Amino acid sequence: MTAKHLTDTTTLNNGVKMPWFGLGVWQTKAGDEVENAVTYALNAGYRHIDTAAAYQNEEGVGNAVRKSGIPRNELFITTKLWNADQGYDTALRAFEASNKRLGLEYVDLYLIHWPVKGKYKDSWKALEKLYKDGVVRAIGVSNFHIHHLEDLLADAEIVPAVNQVECHPLLTQTELRTFCADHKIQFEAWSPLMQGHLDNEVLVNIAKKYNKTPAQVVLRWDLQHGIVTIPKSIRESRIIENAQVFDFELSTDDMHAIDALNENRRFGADPDNFNF
Repeated sequence: MTAKHLTDTTTLNNGVKMPWFGLGVWQTKAGDEVENAVTYALNAGYRHIDTAAAYQNEEGVGNAVRKSGIPRNELFITTKLWNADQGYDTALRAFEASNKRLGLEYVDLYLIHWPVKGKYKDSWKALEKLYKDGVVRAIGVSNFHIHHLEDLLADAEIVPAVNQVECHPLLTQTELRTFCADHKIQFEAWSPLMQGHLDNEVLVNIAKKYNKTPAQVVLRWDLQHGIVTIPKSIRESRIIENAQVFDFELSTDDMHAIDALNENRRFGADPDNFNF
């Protein structure tokens, strides 16, 4: 079922409901910039905000959420464990620090940011403890390839609820999406708008046909594939525009045309080869 409204949710493998559409705050400056972006999004009807310890803006996200006056149980807040903090004890301490910076009682989704070799399994054990302790409503991973997931699942007590990875028309991640679906791991896209590389002829033509922008077409493509998507912007007009994707539907032919753009092209790091 494709989302029909900005607040529509997917049900994760533990029963928690996660909005299909959210605001990402990667590269959004701490302080006013992030507080304003989150405020614009919440005012526009967004209920899902995605941050991370590494973004150094958790505090601003928390401030904007508290000031909004929106009941906490209507919001879905994600943050992530940074690479330098991976390992069992350090992960537990890192979560405490993130939770304190956010100041929101609990976190809806806590993710391992990258699969740090030799550490992510210990980190996962820490996330399982946080989940059992009830301080996070769901736990998951980010930037995990199939082989990372297989390795994790071999010993995990809890199957990750989410895998958040780079995904867009030039990197469609078909095999990974299928693997996640087969294991009831919700697939989520970061950088869905290809960091602005939207001048593709196919996308431009499809956008004209629906009287939409190429960005809106890509976000609609995500939703119709059952992908949770978190476009990032700091401009109010763009934040509002990005969310105007619930009043049209891409045809099967147009979905296939966008699928065919895949080049396995990354704008971010490869999870098998990152050095941070």
